[in-house]
Amino acid sequence: MVVILAVVWSSMRLMKLQVVGGDTTEEIQSDDDALVYQKEVKATRGEIIDFNGNLLVTNDERFDIVLQKAFFPEDLAEGNEALINVYMALLGHSYKFRECLPITMTEPYEFTKEDVSGVREKLHLNVYATPDNCIDKLISDYEIDDSYSQREKRIIAGMRYAMIEKEFSYSNDLVLAEDVDPNTIKEMKELSNLYHGIEAVEVSERRIERGDILPHELGTVGPIYAEEYDELRAKGYKLNDTLGKSGIESAMETELRGQNGIEEISVKNGAVSDVRTISETNSGSTVKLTVDGAYQLRLQGILDNFLDNFQNINTNWHLSNVHKGAIVVLDAKTGAVKGMATAPTYNLKDYAINYDDLLNDEDSPLLNRCTYGLYRPGSTFKTVTATAGLNEGIVDAGTSLYCGHWYNFHGSTFSCTGTHGYISTRRAIQVSCNCYFYEVASRLGIDNITKYSQLYGLGAHTGIETGDAAGYLCNPETFAERGQPWYVGFVIQAGIGNYDCGMTPLQMAVVANTIANRGVRYKPYLVDSLYKYGTDELIYRTQPTVAEKIDLTYDSLYDSIIGGMIDASRNIPVYRYSLSNLGFDVAIKTGTPQTDQNDLSKQNSFFIGFAPADDPEIAFAGVIEGGEYSKYMIRDIILEYQKCYGLNGVEPTAVLPNEDGEIPTTVTGTATGTGTGTGTGTYTDTGTSTGTETGTHTGSQTTSYGTTTASGTATTTSR
Repeated sequence: MVVILAVVWSSMRLMKLQVVGGDTTEEIQSDDDALVYQKEVKATRGEIIDFNGNLLVTNDERFDIVLQKAFFPEDLAEGNEALINVYMALLGHSYKFRECLPITMTEPYEFTKEDVSGVREKLHLNVYATPDNCIDKLISDYEIDDSYSQREKRIIAGMRYAMIEKEFSYSNDLVLAEDVDPNTIKEMKELSNLYHGIEAVEVSERRIERGDILPHELGTVGPIYAEEYDELRAKGYKLNDTLGKSGIESAMETELRGQNGIEEISVKNGAVSDVRTISETNSGSTVKLTVDGAYQLRLQGILDNFLDNFQNINTNWHLSNVHKGAIVVLDAKTGAVKGMATAPTYNLKDYAINYDDLLNDEDSPLLNRCTYGLYRPGSTFKTVTATAGLNEGIVDAGTSLYCGHWYNFHGSTFSCTGTHGYISTRRAIQVSCNCYFYEVASRLGIDNITKYSQLYGLGAHTGIETGDAAGYLCNPETFAERGQPWYVGFVIQAGIGNYDCGMTPLQMAVVANTIANRGVRYKPYLVDSLYKYGTDELIYRTQPTVAEKIDLTYDSLYDSIIGGMIDASRNIPVYRYSLSNLGFDVAIKTGTPQTDQNDLSKQNSFFIGFAPADDPEIAFAGVIEGGEYSKYMIRDIILEYQKCYGLNGVEPTAVLPNEDGEIPTTVTGTATGTGTGTGTGTYTDTGTSTGTETGTHTGSQTTSYGTTTASGTATTTSR
């Protein structure tokens, strides 16, 4: 909600006026004939667009009915009459004044919230004041007489308290009703001739254009709460302002908010006689994200389809009810986020309407599993252990360690998934040999495992603008913080990512990206650039930031790790999910971390990777909760990325569909294809294409889910 704010100055004879209900004064200019004061004009909030410029969040205009201090009667009796009549008039149009007095509307009066210290303080009552004491104080202070019924007294008292709570003054209008219709506006304007101070003002309202794209990361705006106000007041906010509450809306609050302007208003004989602009209003910046909306939708579809069809590829009867997971995709050369899918998810347009249902859903759709879901990484963590072992000289590329299926460590026996004999790092990565990494972890010790975990960014926030979970490492320090005992046997489990630790999919995508860049870790980011509102004038572009660079003891250290990951990508036996026929190599590592030490059948399915392996452009990570075969999503993740962003020299072709799933196909020039109708100019065909059309089009042709082939100078963009 956008509300006009006021700042008051003095250049003529000054008159001190007490802000109603407040503890501060403001200065206005006054002479014998005119009242002059200055008001801040709220800046338009900036828009949010995707990587290709598609609008995700914008503003709509609406009209609110407000009460303006400059025209509201100072006489208490006259003011009370105006308040009750305006209240009833609005109620007759189905608009109810929004109460902020936390006391029931009917007797016996009761508080509607536990902490009412603020109410008592504002009314200058002691800590034992009852609800009746509060109502009586308002009735007494504002001379709400017995000509009103008890209900009317309560209504007026509530509106008077709102003036106190919202700091009604020359600086702050009191909002009576929001988003009113034209008929109500007309009646209120007529009523303002009788009850002064009523005005209809045009304000901006946040509109979600695409609630199906990155709902968790776009975030929300909302009112300022009392507990936030002390800090925000110093930044120029008023209680009636709107504030970014989460996601990009919060992270980029300063940039989106813009800069308010100032108007000087002269009031003479009860009417505005002059309005003068003191300083111009500057709209908030347009925030361009790193994510292409078309790819985000396709990535979400890959995850949802996998979960919906999981039973068709499930080989373990006990793995059922699988419907939660996450995928993160990064630009391997910069660290920019190119897609984040989480399931289950929601549509941001439904957030306010269905908030309680979303909040109470046992599957937690409000949780962004990409950035706040904490998981054991399982065998994907072996890449970290391998880095530590190779860089610390524990092993080299040619070192062979023995796997006899069983591994004995301090009297306890641990198993491997196979019996691999003597095996090197590359082969151990490929087949995910536990025994190999048990031995490497044993030789490294927990301090070195912790050291390299931190070099990869694990156990700490990534620095992404919208925030994330830091996660936690499997080490004595973490256990001590939790009051848990640490045993030496945990060291080798830590080395394979299969004991008590928590990493987010975003963190593991960063791990993959760090391997892709051979030890250079980039900070992930969501904001590509800022533009002047309504223009293509660039204000700022995010530059890739190196968060860490692992000092390598020799240049070829990553050869065996990446080689093993390439070999692992060739282990997918099902042709439709194969990574061997894409025209380039892919590097992956998978894991099936156990989630219950007492029931080893319970597991997640994790993967990390990047492509092309020899010159990485994309890095990724994903998890399926309670399932397996998450690696079957990787092929589609890569191919859809190629369509939307381009990859390995292939130009992008995808376009953003609308929320109904219709994907436009634009043809210019001379085209031959299937469609209905013929013509020259611009037209749209949104049905199922039938028949054959050949012609020359000087405009553009758009079809939805149709098939169009271009020839000559024609160009086609299709799904």
